[in-house]
Amino acid sequence: FDPRHYLGTHCHGFPKTGPHRLRFLLESVKDLRETLKKKGSTLVVRKGKPEDVVRDLITQLGSVSTVVFHEEVREIL
Repeated sequence: FDPRHYLGTHCHGFPKTGPHRLRFLLESVKDLRETLKKKGSTLVVRKGKPEDVVRDLITQLGSVSTVVFHEEVREIL
């Protein structure tokens, strides 16, 4: 979870992520983790800036050969 998505505003004074969306995200992540556990896997969840968190995970794991990610599409007004 990138703290930048939960602080400040996106535009016009509205929060980037309101309480209802946050609750939905947390419930979705919890459900995904439970589903993966039933299949013998797990889900790594971290809080922080992705550029820091991913670097730290790579360092922790030690033998990472590929990293895949997506960038948020931002609407230009």
